[in-house]
Amino acid sequence: MTDQAQPAQGPGASGPGPDGAGFTYRGAEQELIVVARPEARLRAQAEGVRSVAGADMSALNMFLSDEQLALEPLFGSEERLQQAPGAEDVPDLALFYRVRGGESRAEELRARIAALPGIDSAYVKPGAVPASLGRVGQLGEDSGRLKEGAPVTPDYSGRQGYLRPAPEGVDAHWAWQRPGGTGQGVTVIDVEGSWQLGHEDLAAKLAGVVVGTPLTDLAWRNHGTAVIGVIGGDRGEFGITGIVPDTVTAAASFQGIGTAAAIHAAADRLGPGDIVLIELHRPGPRFEYADRDDQRGYIALEWWPDDLAAVRYATAKGVLVVAAAGNGAESLDDAVYERRPDGFPETWRNPFNPSNPSSGAVLVGAGAPPPGTHGRDHGPDRSRLAFSNYGARVDAQGWGREVTTTGGFWDKPGDLQGGPEEIAWYTDTFSGTSSASPVVVGALAALQGMLKAAGQQPMSPERARAVLRATGSPQQDAPGRPVSQRIGNRPDIKAAVTHLVPQAVGSGKAERYWDELLPYPRELPPRLRLFVAGEWRNLNHPSPEIRQAVHTAFAGGRPDVRVWFSDDEIVGLVITG
Repeated sequence: MTDQAQPAQGPGASGPGPDGAGFTYRGAEQELIVVARPEARLRAQAEGVRSVAGADMSALNMFLSDEQLALEPLFGSEERLQQAPGAEDVPDLALFYRVRGGESRAEELRARIAALPGIDSAYVKPGAVPASLGRVGQLGEDSGRLKEGAPVTPDYSGRQGYLRPAPEGVDAHWAWQRPGGTGQGVTVIDVEGSWQLGHEDLAAKLAGVVVGTPLTDLAWRNHGTAVIGVIGGDRGEFGITGIVPDTVTAAASFQGIGTAAAIHAAADRLGPGDIVLIELHRPGPRFEYADRDDQRGYIALEWWPDDLAAVRYATAKGVLVVAAAGNGAESLDDAVYERRPDGFPETWRNPFNPSNPSSGAVLVGAGAPPPGTHGRDHGPDRSRLAFSNYGARVDAQGWGREVTTTGGFWDKPGDLQGGPEEIAWYTDTFSGTSSASPVVVGALAALQGMLKAAGQQPMSPERARAVLRATGSPQQDAPGRPVSQRIGNRPDIKAAVTHLVPQAVGSGKAERYWDELLPYPRELPPRLRLFVAGEWRNLNHPSPEIRQAVHTAFAGGRPDVRVWFSDDEIVGLVITG
């Protein structure tokens, strides 16, 4: 284990609020979770709790009645859960319950209910909030271009550096030219609080809220809208374009059901190769689980037993789970996370420790974008931003600052485009491990789409984590934030495809050519396309000399253009004459 590092000052070290001084999301609720003893085989019903094993539950029922509480199964009917086939490494979900009522006395009730017959343990989970931060500087009340007077939103895709080729971005442009590379056949469900489902740039593939009831708070809604935009923003002539615009996106709200139940319900709606994204973090043990505007000490949800069980359930089904590592400036390798809280079951083991059984989720840290992005500098490209959690458990990084996407700025209109119409807000400053995580999700969805289009099995959760660690643009040092404070590589879709599907190099004689002098859509690179061995092969950004040589060869009527290719990419070219 390593010593806890203090957050570095300087680039990336500002506070999370709109003015850099802090911001508090409203509406997050704490949860009192109870874990039953397996041998008791409890069944919670409207008329009370009974034991299938015949244990006396009178003390528990009297306590619930006197305190006006209700015990409800966290993941649904105990009978259904026990009948469902499960993997060996998935905890028994039928043992988890949530206590309804008495929210203001949760800690007192926890200690009392944990001592009752049939109960193994009980713990209180702090409220979960989005893992996003504010930008450096203050947003003025009149910031952002108003939509009135402008008939069409401008094209902001040129500001989305995370779409560009590696190492700057994940190379979504390359993926879009490949079958399945826009995410066809993949569904992503975003687990958090709220979304603007009517946004003008989210109309094509947004399936709506499939779990829970969204919060009404504007800050939560802006956050969810930003996340969905990074992944699946519509491809068109205005606004932004998501990394995988043909992926189906949907939303799962934890309001009223809790985070673990939302993760479980989302996983139940997905199949192998689909993705659950967890855009939340909560206060951890560093500062005694205290809510803080600066988010210091906030960590990923999987540290709590019921959330860990839900994530393991999803990954055992073959569903990829991607989760924000958190903005707590914490080393997840620190010994504080090894200590089991009093309320946790004795079987709990720290999931941040790679020596212990893993949740199977992809944990995402926040890296700096290239210096100069949007005129700002957050440190060396791909270096750890000071707020980002880090450690051996973290699998990959995404842009943690300067992410251009849909939605407003915290609880205000968009800083890139504002105005009275919320459905047309855009931001240039989405941030945190919240902005980093959907970048990684987009890359994974592109890879899953390409595998499916090629008739291959999608990546398992284990394989996805291995690919992210084995490929990508490597993390870089920053003053006070060395590479040893691991947040992993920035995904590189092209490199990952080569790792997943090594292609043999073929060759042949070109029969026809197609020279794209003005590519459409505009975000695609200029291409010279040659028809070889029954398929079109691509050469991106051909030099004027190559273009001229190919034109001349075909103009002569008897072209002899020899091409070497890997998949649909031209890797060698010889013209004889």
